[in-house]
Amino acid sequence: MSANEDETIDGGEPDAESPYTLQREDGDDARHVFWADAVADRVEDRDPTEPIVIKGGISPSGVPHLGNVNEVMRGYYVAEVLRERGHDVRQVFTADDRDPLRKLPRTLCDLEGNLVDLGEVDAGALGRNLGSPYTDIPDPFGCCDSYGAHFSGIIQDSADAMDVPIDLVSTTELYTDGEFDDVTRHVLANQERAREVLSQYQDKVDEDYVPFNPICEECGKVTETVTSVDLESDPATVDYRCTDMDAGDRTIEGCGHEGTATIREGKMPWRFEWPGQWQALGVDFEPFGKDHAEGSWPSGQDVARNVLEIDPPVPMVYEWFTLEGEPFSSSEGNVILVSDVLELLEPEVLRYFFAKDPSKARDFSIERLDQLVDEFDRFEATYFGEVDASEDEQAFAERVYPLVVEEPREERIRLPYTFAAVLGMFDDPELREEVARKEDHIPEDAPEWAVEGALERVEQARNWARRTGNEFDYELKRSEIPEHDFDSATEAALEELADFVAEGHGPDEIQGEIYETAKRHDVDIGDFFGAGYRLFFDEQQGPKLGPFLDKVDREFVVARLRRDR
Repeated sequence: MSANEDETIDGGEPDAESPYTLQREDGDDARHVFWADAVADRVEDRDPTEPIVIKGGISPSGVPHLGNVNEVMRGYYVAEVLRERGHDVRQVFTADDRDPLRKLPRTLCDLEGNLVDLGEVDAGALGRNLGSPYTDIPDPFGCCDSYGAHFSGIIQDSADAMDVPIDLVSTTELYTDGEFDDVTRHVLANQERAREVLSQYQDKVDEDYVPFNPICEECGKVTETVTSVDLESDPATVDYRCTDMDAGDRTIEGCGHEGTATIREGKMPWRFEWPGQWQALGVDFEPFGKDHAEGSWPSGQDVARNVLEIDPPVPMVYEWFTLEGEPFSSSEGNVILVSDVLELLEPEVLRYFFAKDPSKARDFSIERLDQLVDEFDRFEATYFGEVDASEDEQAFAERVYPLVVEEPREERIRLPYTFAAVLGMFDDPELREEVARKEDHIPEDAPEWAVEGALERVEQARNWARRTGNEFDYELKRSEIPEHDFDSATEAALEELADFVAEGHGPDEIQGEIYETAKRHDVDIGDFFGAGYRLFFDEQQGPKLGPFLDKVDREFVVARLRRDR
């Protein structure tokens, strides 16, 4: 969601609605095990006309990362609960693409989700367009109609990948198509009241302030200096002078041009545009981050009630989550896209992550992704009554699981994520399945669709191992023996270890025997493990060797230890 970086002061009505109230565990809310049910109650209490409209939004200023999907998913769950209750629901997501580009991002991404540095695209073209609306700036990748369209498209792709049906709405089109005419005209017709309300939140509002920012016809930049307003024309017009724009720690210079623009050739400031979206789109509920809860929301509901004379939507603030313990940051490269995440785990696991309590801050860790997958697997098993779970766990799983998966199917198979990562060391699909069956992770009578689904996780876990470079990031060299040169003592020790494996011992016994065999032959322990890693992975190191060798078919392991194949 976008917002102008304006200086603010305290203000607002004493009876203003707090967006945090939906997360209190008191009163009627206590009966719900799922937060989205509490939100749906509040929406229904207003007796809204249908379709009920749920909204989210983002300013497409740069890489639309996983954190930006927060309000897509929070809105989705409320929409699904309302649909369960028989309501017609529309989930809209605004791309606030008439916002001006205020600074150059250090990192961008193409439509495939590949991150690139600013130097890898036409940064000069972006620099020349500072201050212009995103939809008026050429796409730096040359594949979409504009900069705004490029990054809005990635948000749409992210929602599609999560199977969330959003209607992506361009704010630029709301203006150019005239859908914002009534709202904008009303705000300009009530300038005095608009100034009075906004002055409680921003100290730069003076008697010359006009709540409209035209786009300069000469240089294409958004300007903030309006000299007169004509509401008699259709559409209404404003006279303006193109002046400088403050953009954080820099100033974007205006060209000084004086001209006239219609209300379709500019935009309202964010503090009026956001409530204007509520009116134009008929919004009933909107989630947003805690920055807006303490910033734009107080002024937004005030503008809604006392300038636009409408009720604001039901609000809900969500806590941000971090990535590897640090805030998401495109400039620092601390981002991950939905498309990246879905190469590492199933969509339902990610949907589960967003189903959890939005009032609690969480960390999304790629390094510890196995823990999230294990948590989902337990949640799923709880739903099917396959594990011992607390009453709260059971209630949550029974309520939420059908919203997380496309179709609950008890016959599904979930390979433990780290075990799937071990299987990812094998290139041979048949070997992967053979080992999974040997370890009793795939039942003999498992349906084919369940087996296929189980083995899909192997590729995801393999991608995870390669992305993180963790202990599972190795590849079994099965087709031919890697080049090696061992001394006679090491060769004798390998022969003896091969005999031990051939006897059918288990993983712990094999691990222990590796140590004992090396000692008996006076071979350095590290060098002996290194010999094993060389034979099986063509590496100097690898996973815990005994348990790994136990998972591979015995005939192959024995032959490789003897250097036969």
